[in-house]
This record gives sequence, structure tokens and C-alpha cells, in this order.
Amino acid sequence: PSGPAMASASGDRSGALRKCLTVLRDAKDDNELFAALLLVTKAVKAGEVDAKTRRQIFDAIGFTFPNRLLTSRQPPAGCPEHTFRALGLTLLACFCTDPELAGHSQILNKIPTFNDIVVSPCPPDSTSMIDDAYQCLSAVLATARGPRELVTKGTVSALCQAYVSSTYGADRALTLLLGLLAVAEAKCWQRDSPHLLAVLSKLSSDFLKAEDLTKFELCEVLPHFIPLSPPLTQDSQGSECLGRLYKGLSHILGSKLSHSQRDPALKLAACLVQACGSDWIPAGSAGSKFLALLVNLACVEVRLTLEEPDPLAVEGKKEVITACYVLIEMGIQECLREEKPLLEDTQKMQLMRIMEEAFGAVIFYLRQVKQEELQDPFVFASVRVLGAWMAEETSCLRQEICELLPFLVHYAKKLFKEGSPAVSHPEAELGSSEGSGSALDALRFLLPGFCHLTAEDRPRDILISEGAPALLCEYFLHQWEVLMSEPVAWARLTSAEMSLQTACGIFLNLLVTAPDLIRRDNAFSSLMDLLLKSLPLLLPHNDRLVLAANVATLGLMMARILESSAVLQGTQRAKEFFGAAVRFLSQAHTARAEPGSDGLALAVSATYASAWPDIRELWFLGMQALAGCLPHFPWLPQILLQERWLQDLSELLTRSTPASVDFELVAAFQGVLVELAKGSKACRDVILSHHGKEWANLYGMAALEQCLCEQ
Repeated sequence: PSGPAMASASGDRSGALRKCLTVLRDAKDDNELFAALLLVTKAVKAGEVDAKTRRQIFDAIGFTFPNRLLTSRQPPAGCPEHTFRALGLTLLACFCTDPELAGHSQILNKIPTFNDIVVSPCPPDSTSMIDDAYQCLSAVLATARGPRELVTKGTVSALCQAYVSSTYGADRALTLLLGLLAVAEAKCWQRDSPHLLAVLSKLSSDFLKAEDLTKFELCEVLPHFIPLSPPLTQDSQGSECLGRLYKGLSHILGSKLSHSQRDPALKLAACLVQACGSDWIPAGSAGSKFLALLVNLACVEVRLTLEEPDPLAVEGKKEVITACYVLIEMGIQECLREEKPLLEDTQKMQLMRIMEEAFGAVIFYLRQVKQEELQDPFVFASVRVLGAWMAEETSCLRQEICELLPFLVHYAKKLFKEGSPAVSHPEAELGSSEGSGSALDALRFLLPGFCHLTAEDRPRDILISEGAPALLCEYFLHQWEVLMSEPVAWARLTSAEMSLQTACGIFLNLLVTAPDLIRRDNAFSSLMDLLLKSLPLLLPHNDRLVLAANVATLGLMMARILESSAVLQGTQRAKEFFGAAVRFLSQAHTARAEPGSDGLALAVSATYASAWPDIRELWFLGMQALAGCLPHFPWLPQILLQERWLQDLSELLTRSTPASVDFELVAAFQGVLVELAKGSKACRDVILSHHGKEWANLYGMAALEQCLCEQ
């Protein structure tokens, strides 16, 4: 019908629907009710029910009647057994189009029913039931409480089963799974890991077998099913999936592709790197060639995009370039890897040259960034990956990096001062383990590079002139607060702890190369105050020994330069710090039985053994700094006496065989002993009373021996 006829037909349907609503409200028997329901559900399925009418239907029957229909097992004569259930589902699907009703507890309570329907065998005449169940689940997912309710009520496993079984509606099951993983990935994997692995297994099999455009479509879907934790490499089924993905990607990337085909493949590869590092790439010739190809393609993509002067061209490629950054960062790590390397030396040299060109493009891009673009997550991703390069390679692009340093300091300062909120965005994440609620911390990724650069004159001067030292002091104080607020899970090295350790390295460089800066910049007085407070808190925790070593050594060296500072004039806090520093230094060595010998050998104590490669140099610096502090703090020798350092060292040297103590260690002990003997009669008396002359002679401590004889 058309014109007046169409309007008349529409009016007739509306009138019939209103009549049905009246019957629904006033029905005297089930036959009347059933007839009215059939007409209502027919109208619903035809899409003829607007929001107002939908609400009228709900007001007429509420949830009570659909609930009865769902549980009824007696269909009308001559009807299929699921007739009532199908009617009930259609009504609920109708109600769910109202967001307020979709989040109602009566709908949420039906989630297990919807789950059962989507995994049940589907007779030809019951596909509408499955469609309605999926419509209800989709509506629930869009509500505030929905995702949590779906996860806890078993929807993830139901959807996984529906997809893996390729039942009717499997595509909708996959779409719903993608939606759930997007908002509750961790909870989904925590509760339903085996079922999600089954989906990944099917997807990876399809990916490997596909010879058409499906292969590229799956590149877009697969990243959603690759968990960051637990690693897929820990599970045999996960490892099999990784093997198929490697083969499929190797086939794709080894072929001639358009950008629209290559980009999803690069993003999938980056996702695998974020989840598993390079563990998914097999060792051997084929694996090394694939890895080199992967990094090469990423570098080419970065150069082609970032050297492009058109900002719009960059804008459209940010997501894939971020994926390329992940691949390049892996390339840096693999080029530096010495134990069981995947790459041959020639491949490493080639890749380093190619990556240098890519980082030239990154620097070129960052130099074009405008003030209003500083909050762009892609700028953060670019700074982060450059930080990874600067951490390992300072000789290449040195001039360009020096010219970019003012921007990097300004950028890091802006983000730190403003506490820039991290966006849940692939360009910001780059595989970061930090939660999306934390601030974008550019300094965290720049610190290792700054540590190298502060050892060189020109970049150090630039960093100082741009105010980096004061910023780093403020950052150190902030990271200490973060560390102290974290739950006491001492076994795991956190990003705050790593940042504090690296910052200590920068400050040590500045102490040695720019001591005047330490004296004149008030920020270092605040830092000194924090160091005095923090070491006594760190020392009892053996798992934070590396950070304690950094803080102790830095504090001792700074104390020598800031000796006139009020906080170091025999205050309680200063005494507690020096006491803790002496304990750190004194507990590093012990006398242990030596295999095949009757004597005891001086060795690194068990508590320090695992950390010793990281703290050995700091320990020797700390001993040297302690010796340097003794002439400047008259109250300090008393601290060593209180800590029984002299008595314990005398016993240690007396019990150990001199041959087991190397010259460097003897020199370290002697440096402190000489200053104590010179500056404190009480200490000299303790040394003499513990046979100091004898063991000084025995260990070749000529300076100590002379000092004791003279006095």
C-alpha cells in the first residue's frame, strides 16, 4: 500500500496493538492472553514497537509473565515445546532495548538462562530464540553492571563454547566476547582461561589455514585473545597457538602486501611481543630471519610515516607506528642479547644501522611537536621508544639527541607537574605493565638515557641548563612516596624502585662531575634530607638491597659535599642514617669454610650474594665515601663504635685466611680504619686492643700499621 492506504494499514496495526495491550492487562483466561501475546511478539519482531509502546507492554505485563513463560513446559496444543519459552525471550529482548530495563535485576538474573540457550543445540525452528538471547546479552553488556554480571554468571565460557562449536550465532558470540574482553580482560582470563584458550586455538588454526582475506581479518581479531598474563608460553595449548601464529605471520610478512594488509599483521606481531617478548619466535635460521624482517619492516614503516611532512598522514598511522615501536624495542633488546641470541652478529649490525635511521625519523617527528600536542599519547609512545634507544646506544645520533634534550626535559616536566592522566590507548601503553589509571611517566623511560648522558660533558651541561637536576630531585621524592604507598610485596621489583635506582645513578654522576651544582641547588638539600630518612626504612628488607646500596652510597657521598647542612650537624636523623649505612657496609662479608682447606675464607655474605653483581661497585664507593666523611663529622666515629663495626671487622679478619681477601677489599677496609685511627682515640684503642697491629701487618695494611705505630 502507498499514500492513504499505507497510513490506514499502519493505523490498523497500531489500533490492534492497543487492543492487545488492553487484553494483556485485563485477560480473563490463558487463551485470550496467549492470542494477545502472539500479536505483540509478532509486532516486536517486525520492528513495529516504538519506545512508548514498549514501555506500555512492560507496564501491562512486567517481568512476571515472561518469567512464567520461560519456565513453562506445557506448550499450547499443536505448538512446538519451546513455544512459551520463545515468547518469553522475545518479550525480554524487547524490554532489553530499553537501557534502564536491560540493567534491571530481573534481566541480570536471567543471564544463566541466556547462556544455556546460546550453547544448546539449535533446531531449525528455534533460531529466533538464540537471536533473542544474544540480543539480551548484548544489551546487558552495554549497562554499567552488565560486564561484571556476565563474567561472574558464566557468559564467557558459554560464548566460548558457542564459538568453538560453530553453532548458530557463533559470529555474535565472538563479537560479544570481544566486547567483554575490551572492558574486563583480566577478570575474563582469570575465570575462564581454558575456554578463552580454546577460542584462541580455533582462531589461530583458522589463521594458519586461511588463504584469502580472512587471514587479514583475523589479524584484527586475534590480538584481543592474547593475554598479557599469564604468558601463553607457560601452557602447552598456548605454545601451540603461538607456533601457528608465528607460521601464519611468517607467511604474510614474507609476501608482497598492501599497507591495508601489512598493518594488521604488524599490530598482531607487536601484540605477541608485548605478551611474550621474543619467546614466540623459534631459534634457528628461519626464526632469526623472521625477527630481522619484522624489525626491518617496522623501521621502514616508521621512516616512511614520520619523515612525511603531512601531519594528516601521521595522524592516520599512529596505531600501526606504535606497534612498530614495540617491534623496534624488541629489536634493541635482541641486538644486545648475549645469552642464546636469536640473531647472528651480522644481522645485529645491520639492524642497528636500520634502527638508527628509524630513530632519526622519531627525533625529526618530535622536533615538530607543538605545545598543544604534548598530551597526545602518540608523543608519549615516541618519547618512550626513544628512551629505550638512549638507554642502550648513546654514540649514535648524539648530536641530534643533544639538540632534542631541551624538548625532552620540558615534556617530562610538563607531564610530571600536571600529573597527566594516562589514556587507555594503545599509543600510550606500548606493553607497559602500568595500569591505565596511573600518570604518564615520561621520566621513567628517559632516566636510563639521562644516566648515560650525565657522564658526558655536553649533554650534561644541556640537562643542567634546562633544570633537569631539580626536576629529578622532585621526581625522586615523588617516587619514594609511591614506593612507600605500595603494598609490601618486596619480592617484585616495581617501576618506582627501578626509577629510584636509576635516579641515584644520575645523582652519583652529578656528584662526581658537578659538585658545585650539588652545593648551590637547594633541591639537593631536600634530597639529602630524604636519603637520611629512607635508608633506615629500606635496610631491613633484603629484597630491596640494590636500592638500599644506591641510597647509602649516594647519601654518604652527598654528605661529604653538603657537610655544612643543618640536617647533618649531629641530628638524630643523620645519626640513624650513618648507623644504617655502616650496617649496610659491615654486613656484606662473612668468614666461611673453604672446601679443601682447614681455614676460613672471607666471602660475600649469603644475604648479599644474589645482589652482589649489582651492588659491588656501590659498596666500594660507599666505603670510600665513609672514609671521606670521617674527618668532617666528629660524632661519626662514635656511630661506628656503637654499631661494633671495628670489633666485627677485627674478628672477621682474624678468622679469615689473608689469601682469601683480595687487594681491593683490603684497601677499602684500610681506608676507613686509617681515618678512624687518626681521628678518634677511642677507635684507635679498640683497634689496638683487638690485635690491630698484627692483622694490619698480616694483610699488608702498611698505612694503618704506620698510623698505629706513630700514635
